[in-house]
Parts: sequence; structure tokens; C-alpha cells
Amino acid sequence: MNKETFAAQFQEELLTTFSKQPDEATNKEAFQAIALLVNKEVNSNWQQTKQVHLSNDEKQMYYFSMEFLLGRLSETNLLNHGWYDVCCETLKEYDFNPAEVFQEEADAGLGNGGLGRLAACFLDSLASLNLPGHGIGIRYKYGLFQQKMVNGYQVELPDYWLKDDYMWETKRSEKAIEVHFGGHVKPAYVDNKLVFEHYDYEKVLAVPYDVPIVGYATDNVNTLRLWSAESTNNPFHFNSVQGKDYYHYLDYKRSVEKISEFLYPDDSSYEGKLLRLKQQYFLVSAGVQSILNQFLKSNQPLNELPNKISIQINDTHPTLVIPELMRLLMDVHGLGWDLAWELTTKTVAYTNHTTLSEALEKWPEEMVRKLLPRHYLIIEEINERFCQDIWFNHPELRDQIADMAIISYGQIHMAHLAMVGSFSVNGVAKLHTDILKDRVMKPFYTMYPERFSNKTNGITHRRWLLHANPELASLLNETIGKSWIQEPKELINVLKYVGDSSFQSELARVKKKNKSRLASYINHKHGILVDENSIFDVHIKRLHGYKRQLLNVFHILHLYHLYRENPSMNCTPRTFIFGAKAAPSYHFAKHVIKLITTVADKINHDPAIKDKLKVVFLENYSVSLAEKIIPASDVSEQISTASKEASGTGNMKLMMNGALTLGTQDGANVEIGAAVGSDNIFTFGLTADEVFEYQQSEKYKARDYYNSDFRLRNVIDQLINQSFTQDDVEFKDIYYSLLFNNDEYFVLRDFDSYVEAQQLIEQTYRDQSSWLKKSATNIAHSGKFSSDHTIMEYANEIWNISSSQYSKA
Repeated sequence: MNKETFAAQFQEELLTTFSKQPDEATNKEAFQAIALLVNKEVNSNWQQTKQVHLSNDEKQMYYFSMEFLLGRLSETNLLNHGWYDVCCETLKEYDFNPAEVFQEEADAGLGNGGLGRLAACFLDSLASLNLPGHGIGIRYKYGLFQQKMVNGYQVELPDYWLKDDYMWETKRSEKAIEVHFGGHVKPAYVDNKLVFEHYDYEKVLAVPYDVPIVGYATDNVNTLRLWSAESTNNPFHFNSVQGKDYYHYLDYKRSVEKISEFLYPDDSSYEGKLLRLKQQYFLVSAGVQSILNQFLKSNQPLNELPNKISIQINDTHPTLVIPELMRLLMDVHGLGWDLAWELTTKTVAYTNHTTLSEALEKWPEEMVRKLLPRHYLIIEEINERFCQDIWFNHPELRDQIADMAIISYGQIHMAHLAMVGSFSVNGVAKLHTDILKDRVMKPFYTMYPERFSNKTNGITHRRWLLHANPELASLLNETIGKSWIQEPKELINVLKYVGDSSFQSELARVKKKNKSRLASYINHKHGILVDENSIFDVHIKRLHGYKRQLLNVFHILHLYHLYRENPSMNCTPRTFIFGAKAAPSYHFAKHVIKLITTVADKINHDPAIKDKLKVVFLENYSVSLAEKIIPASDVSEQISTASKEASGTGNMKLMMNGALTLGTQDGANVEIGAAVGSDNIFTFGLTADEVFEYQQSEKYKARDYYNSDFRLRNVIDQLINQSFTQDDVEFKDIYYSLLFNNDEYFVLRDFDSYVEAQQLIEQTYRDQSSWLKKSATNIAHSGKFSSDHTIMEYANEIWNISSSQYSKA
């Protein structure tokens, strides 16, 4: 579409919808007009894509995830559809600032961190590669939370991202599904066949809202289906189950609304756990029922289900897919156990995202029995048959039955259920997968070696380079051509230019412009002046002990002490940038945020330091904020305790934009290091094997490092000696976690190595030609970590789906 046509349609949309000319319209009205205009084209392609999939009888993949962190879709949809430039030109012609118009769209509050952003990147790649793959999630009324900083503390406010209409969704009321909770199950024999009657249950309506997922440079449009919980107005249900009291009905209605109200309700209480379990079953039941309903319209026998449907469960949250599919196949469609189990275990695949035992979900047995009585019986039977299989067919594992059982010690282990009930189990980085096979899930790997594989995570380069960093994308287009946009592996051609002085000069210019833009944002938003010539050292990820923001802060304090004691010391200015949210009930993480903001306030206002050091904590970290930070970054902090980070994707986004990784040998850092070479990454700290050795031997003594390193002692003592506040207990939890709880994540052990790596970064940065060569080398190798590559591995090796392109031509 040319600019004239786009401008005419934009003007017509404003007039039709708002009765306004462009010079009268607000930014919000301009955004909505653009969304309506784009949707007309997208909806046509969307419908045609569905028809092609049906007429070609293609195998479909459904990606179940509790999170889909989409970010804003307006710019992505325009870019993917080829209308972005003409849209921006049109807006400027009518005296709109395109950035301000696009900011009228709220980030969809459908995710928290890497898990949700990975799911969003996967959807983008599936659509762009013309693969029939769709998302299944929950339409949360409120996102995780809006983070506000009040006196340096994180305060959580509701993230009501749906206060305005979400322009990209379509409500499908006619496709609503009933989901049942609680009640009782009665076995009976009918025609000599055992059946189960479920009665006195609570009904909840799951109403789908469909979001089109637009691929890049293709007419194919896939679907993200989001389910919203609504109460039923069935009077029989109201009278017989909830009672005739009007207020009981209101209680019921409110309890239903909670199911899709918040992402990750606080599960520190029984009620919170119950609500989270309800959420997970709500997602699973609505999703699986809708998939089966669609499949049965094809009039194919259920035996064909694994040949036509693949279900990927993203982490353990949707593991109830397995007993739910079993329930539907047996209780609704009349199949026997053996056939239902065969079809289920050929249809479901599981992605593991963690080695942390506390993150491998477990549910109280009695809670599941009460909330999901039929599913409990199914899980119980799966467990019984699994344990018998071990006893009779794997005698070498008999002594591990209690540890491998799906139900044990009063808990239902969802990871165990996922591994037993899936045909595929994959990790998300080579190291992570090796740890699963060799340690965390070793007995399951012994039993099912053919099920395990690795699929290293990836990111969509179109969002995180083409869209987020247009100046760099333009430089790459001029240097190596545009083929990398659809074939990211072509970025490797940048290697030819890493030592070219003119290319380095342009690369430096682009980075400087991005840093200047971020510096302006920081000044405007937080009133902090940062030097755009300083090293922008970036640590942006969920706040958790194992991600070790604390190690970063300790190094900052070490530099602060060093510069104060040596005021004439020659140093390269540093700007340390943090972005992170802590879970509302994770008090240790919230104390670390308070420490970061306290240190920032002290350093930023110390005239003795001047511009040598600045520390910035950017509140309410989000996809849109990441798009501002990542292109401006020089150093990418990936400093998790080795073996704890499954993969990471922030490391990939940052390297793709030319930042150099400072990281442990953990997750995908290992593969990034192998790709770029040891000269182009800064590694430090314990290896995964060394961490395991410490944990098993219990020889690690944090106090030994505190006592032997005056730098550490100086920093740690400040936590309790009123150096920061008059309250000497403000940071006592951090202090005790290190010295009395023995530093679970080896912060003190890795401190010296981390300081050395940071010193090497400063020395290297002073040689800008060398730094730019390393930066360009990282960009060149980043195509390996595109989600296009990852998705093709899933498609070919797990899902067995193939490309099928609808084209208007």
C-alpha cells in the first residue's frame, strides 16, 4: 500500500469512527483508527488462513502457556504487513508523533518474564514460517502488577491493561466452553462397562477471545486464543448448587471472575494455591475441549488424533492437559484406558524450563481430590500403572520408586506427570538438557531416553532487531543486504566487516544514538543525568536470588569505595541500569530492590563521584521498556549461579544488538560463548559441576570469603552498620542470607572472579576498535539464536508439522 492510499483510508477511518478530521483527532483516536484499518486486512487473511488449514487437512500444533508476553502489537503488525513506513509518514504528515501514537497501546498484561516472552517469540516465528501453530492462554483482566517505586520500595498496583478496548482481539461468545470444578464422582457399570458420573459440580463458562498473530511478509495469520472466566446464568445450576440466596450467587460470581483476573495469584496461602490450581485447570479444560471440538468436525476417527494434533505444554503449569485429555477420551467419547493413554502420550509434549526444585510444581493431594475429583482418580491410576512398570520392567530403578512416583508424600508432582504422559521432553539449552538427563531427571531419562531432546530457546529477530533497533537494521541492510530478515542465519555475513573501520564507525554512531535516546528517557522519567559516553551496563530480568542482582550491587559498592578512596583514579565512566520486578510475596527480592535504589540514591548524589558512576533502577520493566534499553546496552549482565538458569533469552536479545555478554557458564551463555569465541564474551565464576560439587560436599563456607576478602567485608558490613539508613535492620535479611544461611547462590564465592571480569571489560572498552569488533562479532553470530531456527527444530523433530502458505497471489 502506498502512502496516498494509506492516508486516505486513515482519514476515512477517523471520520467514520470518531467523526473527526486528522487535525482534530487525539493520539488515542489515531492509534485506534490505525488498528481498525490494519484489522480489516488482517481479518480477511485470518479467515482465509483458517480455510486453507481446514481444506488441506493439516496437522495443527497448540502451544499451552500460562504466559504470552506480547508487548504492543501495533508496530509489529504494521511492520510484518509492510505498512510501517507509510503509516509513520502519514502520521507525520498530519502532525502526529508516531512514537506517541503507538504508545497509546498498553502492553498486554499476559505474562511476567522470559517464559511469556519466549511464547510470544514462538508465535511470531510460527506465523512467519507459515506453520500451523497456535497459542492457548488466559485473558487476564489484570497483568502481573504495575511496579511503582515509593521511597525506594517496590509497590504493586493493579495493571488494568484492559481499561480501553484491546484492539486486536475478537470475542467468540458462541464458542464458549463449560469447565467444571469440585463435586463428586460416582462409578457405575453401564452395559458391562465402567463409567464415572460427575455431579454437584460448579460450572464456569470459558469464553474465548482470539488474537490474530501476523507473520512477517506473509498473508498467513495464526491464532492466540485467550480464555476469560464468566459465571453461568443457568437457573438450575443457581438453585441446586449455589442455593437460592442472592448473596450466595454474588459470591459464586465473584469466585468465577477471580479465575482469569490476575496472572499468578499469591500462592503463599491455601486459598492462593487453590486459585492458581483453578486457573491452570480452567486453561487446560477450555483449551483441550475446544481442540477436540474442532478435530471432531473433520469427521475423522479419534485414532487419528496424534496425526492431526500436537499439544506442547510450556513448563509444568498446563500439565493437567494429560488427565483432561484422558477424561474426555474415556468419559465423553467412550474409549478404553489403553487406547486413550496411547493417544494422549502420542499427542502431548512437554518443555521443561527449570532445574530449581521449588519451581517444579507440586500440588497437595487432597486439594486436587476435592477440586478435580475425576482427574484425581485418573492421576492415581496413571501413577499406579507407572510404578508397576518400574517394578516389573526396570528393576534397576525399584529403589527410586518413591522419588519417581507422580503421587508421593501427599503431593502430586506435575513434572513427573508431564514426563510420564508425554512423548517428548525437552530442555531449552544444551547445558540445561544435560543437567536434566544427568541429574534432575536422571531416573526418567534412564527409563525414557528416546523422549529427551534439547531445543535451545530463541528470540524473534524481527521484534528485537528490525523493530527495536531500526538504525542498526538499516546499517545491516546497507552492509549485507536484507536477506537476514527472513533468513537470520545470513547475519553471519557481518563477519566480513567486523574489522572494517567505516563499518565500525557506523556501528558506533548507531550505538551512540540509541544511548542518547535512552539517556533522555532516564532524565525525563527519573531526573537522572547519565553520560551517554559511559559504559551502559544493563541487568534486566526478573528479580530472583539465583539471578544475582546482589552480586552486581556488591561490585558497584566496591567501585564506589574505590573511587572515593582514589579520587584521581583514571577510570571509564559507568552507568549501571537495572530493570526488574519482584514477586509480591518474595520479600528477599524486594529487599534487594530497596538496596539497589538506596545505593543509587547515595552514589548519584555524591559530588565526590561526579560522573564516574551512575546507578539507575527503571521502574515497571516491560517489553516496551526493554525495546528502549536493549539497543543502547554495551554490557549484558547474565550472571546467574551456574546450573540455575535454564537458558535465558535476554542474553540473546542483547548480543543481537551488539552488547557483550558478562556471564557465568550457565544456560545459553555457554552456547553464546561457543558461537562467538572466548575473546568475544566475558565469562567468570563457578561452573555447573563446581556448584554441584559444593552442594553435595557441603564444604562451602560463606564466612571464609567474608573474612578473607576486605572488599567483601567492607561491602557486607554496610548492610547493617547504618551506612545507608538510620535503620540498621533494613537489609538484615540480605546479611543473614549470606552469612548465616551460607549464601545459597554463591555470591561471595564468585565475587572476586566477577570483579576481575569487570576490570577486563573496562580495559577492553578503552580500545574502541577492539570493542566494536567484538560487538559486530556478536551481532554476526546472533542469527543462530533466532526463534525461527528453534521453531523449525520443534516443527521437524517434535510436532511433525509443515509449512502451508495462503497467498492472495
